Amino acid sequence: MKPISEFRKAREAFHARLCREALLINSGHVASNADSNNFASKEIALGLAKKLGASSGSRLAGQTSGDLFESACAEFVKTAFSSLAHLRPGIWTVARVSGPEMEIAEFEQYSRLREIGRLTRQHPELKTALGDGFFIMPDVVVFRSPEEDSEINRNAFLVDDTYARLTPLRRRNNGFTIFHASISCIWAIRRDRTQNSRSEALNLIRNRKGHVPHIAVVTAEPLPSRLASICLGTGDIDCVYHFALPELREAIAELKLVDALDSLDILVHGKRLRDVSDLPLDLAI
Repeated sequence: MKPISEFRKAREAFHARLCREALLINSGHVASNADSNNFASKEIALGLAKKLGASSGSRLAGQTSGDLFESACAEFVKTAFSSLAHLRPGIWTVARVSGPEMEIAEFEQYSRLREIGRLTRQHPELKTALGDGFFIMPDVVVFRSPEEDSEINRNAFLVDDTYARLTPLRRRNNGFTIFHASISCIWAIRRDRTQNSRSEALNLIRNRKGHVPHIAVVTAEPLPSRLASICLGTGDIDCVYHFALPELREAIAELKLVDALDSLDILVHGKRLRDVSDLPLDLAI
């Protein structure tokens, strides 16, 4: 019997959770990630939901579905990325950002924003002038802790007290964690949500002091035309990851929606859209 890969198991567990909690088919045969006012969206989403084994049930409120999707995405990335320690050694954390308890200024590349945050809290008129775009947090973050010299020197005497005194990877130089990846989770794409994701990405790029973190989007959107609205273009988002890309393509092909299939293939071949199973490996680059 052919062995089942760990990524396949993690992906199937991810889908099983979504099919229990968020991906539902109502009595009118409309899947919960569909736009009920768009015929193609309803047909594609229904075909996709059936392939994944979605449950029957009433559609959840949009924010509830989004919250469940964020939680499931965080769990999947944590499970899959942790298995790649041999490719990306280090002390890593994958966390869902569910409230104001985590701020972007907690990370090394953005630590200078702590002072800006303190000043805007003391002087609200500064917030009016500067805005609060500095402090936008993504849905899921991946970060690593700086390393002790004993770990860096484990296999050879690499660093000493004289040189490499500015790099943030050494704990003696840096008291902050290092931001590695920003992941925005979009259950279903609407224009305002895509703009939010792009704004988050641009703020992360512009306001860092150091390397740019990976910037990704994970979505359950069924319509290729709406996927294109966030996939197309470069300079902000690294790549968009669909929660079930092979199944989406099969559903569209079975419906014989030629234009939609062509649009989907353009996004894939153009390296702007990948499956969620690609994400953990891309984070290890």
